[in-house]
Amino acid sequence: MKYRHLISVALASFALAATAQAQIKIGVISSNTGPVALIGIPQKNTIPLLPTKIGDQKVEYVAYDDGSDPSATVTVLKKLITEDKVDAIIGPSSSPNAMASLDFIAQAKMPMLAPVGTIAIVLPMDDKRRWVFKTTQNDGLVASALIKHMVKNNVKTLGFIGTGDTFGETWHKVMTEMLADTGIKIVANERFKRPDTSVTGQALRVLSAKPDAILIAAPGGPAVLPEVTLVDMNYKGTIYQTHGAALNEFIKLGGKKVEGTILGGSVMLVPNDIPDSNPAKKVALEYINAYKKLNGSEPATFGGNMYDAGLLLQRAVPAALKTAKPGTVEFRVALRDELEKVKDLAGTQGIYNMTPEDHSGFDERGVELITVKNGAWALAK
Repeated sequence: MKYRHLISVALASFALAATAQAQIKIGVISSNTGPVALIGIPQKNTIPLLPTKIGDQKVEYVAYDDGSDPSATVTVLKKLITEDKVDAIIGPSSSPNAMASLDFIAQAKMPMLAPVGTIAIVLPMDDKRRWVFKTTQNDGLVASALIKHMVKNNVKTLGFIGTGDTFGETWHKVMTEMLADTGIKIVANERFKRPDTSVTGQALRVLSAKPDAILIAAPGGPAVLPEVTLVDMNYKGTIYQTHGAALNEFIKLGGKKVEGTILGGSVMLVPNDIPDSNPAKKVALEYINAYKKLNGSEPATFGGNMYDAGLLLQRAVPAALKTAKPGTVEFRVALRDELEKVKDLAGTQGIYNMTPEDHSGFDERGVELITVKNGAWALAK
């Protein structure tokens, strides 16, 4: 188990200030190395864009790389809680890593803003999940958009290939439940591991069922392999992807073989095609431009999930400070309570309206139906 301490810095003018003691400390866990690095790197690169001051309080970010390993996530999480004594945590990058954190954040009464895909991190709501707030669209919201497209295009049979972890399993469960009344039947159900370099067997078994369409449920780079394999095997049906594939590297890695892919993603993928009436468009463009200025490239939507966590903290911290001081259990509890009250907050991914029952808070404005057209993202017709 290896992890690398990346940043312990008061981010003021992006300079180290070893002697400065921030009044609010936020822990950040991202997967900057390992199979989930395509997700974690833009999140790491977004840290300097997070607010360094909220009200009259300075904010310090203490960041670690978990190497895409859930056991390493737990190790650095414990360090953030017991040694760094943070007031809240942003991260980790991956669904299995976030699920491994639940017991520890609940015991510490530590708010966690999780930029992960799976709905299982916030539902069903219980004493553990009440400490988690999710900065990505829930699976069901994205699934609804995909299913509407399937129904419109007369899909009757669906093949499913997902990662053999929380992300893939949750997506299969959600799709099974939501397809029940549509007349669409899942005729093949396969799994693979994120580090796998071949899914030939899984693809052959799915193709043998002759599905009208196939849904791939995998986050980041691993989403590419099954689709490329299916295309190489001459599959001609529609291939769907989840919001886990919503990054420019998906197109770069897949090339012409991912042309025509249909997925549900945020406004960040096609901001210039979104009407100005959507408040998320302005925030998305501001983030994209700031990220490009800082890093010289466009961010993946996963970086936007990190940026939105900062916006949520900006909204919730001032009210929490009226109840207690940072560095105390009372402040963490107050911060959790205030996050739950966030209303009409525009982020890069959509509009947040949190409730005690819904710790994601997105509505249909948080999902756009998107396709790959001529090597670029475009709104699907």
